[in-house]
Amino acid sequence: MTLDDVKGKTVAVGLSGGVDSSVSALALKARGATVVGITMKLWRGQYKGGARDACFGSGESEDIASAEALARKIGIEYRVFDCSAAYDETIVRYFRETYLAGKTPNPCVRCNATMKFGLLPRLARESGLAFDFFATGHYA
Repeated sequence: MTLDDVKGKTVAVGLSGGVDSSVSALALKARGATVVGITMKLWRGQYKGGARDACFGSGESEDIASAEALARKIGIEYRVFDCSAAYDETIVRYFRETYLAGKTPNPCVRCNATMKFGLLPRLARESGLAFDFFATGHYA
């Protein structure tokens, strides 16, 4: 598959508010795709602190605002899906249990498989959003 294969297709793009996903959305739109930005809301303020420069933490609202601003600027539809309960159950719980067992958790691998490339596009489809492809800025 190449970027030329998306012309006339609808692509849901997982927007994080960062450079990689923004460039992905722009490149797909430039190639003639109808792009819809979708974002996972993970943070509910349920834990003290949280890393500002990570995908999970108290700065998430700024990242969502950045993604929304990009969507407005390039003229694409944008939706946010609340995935916070599933994130707590699937990722935070795994992290905690693995760490307490004396092992080194890798939450990003689990999150990519179950949340970003699993739950997010599934919730988008269940909300009625029709799309031909799902893309992110990961591994760009």
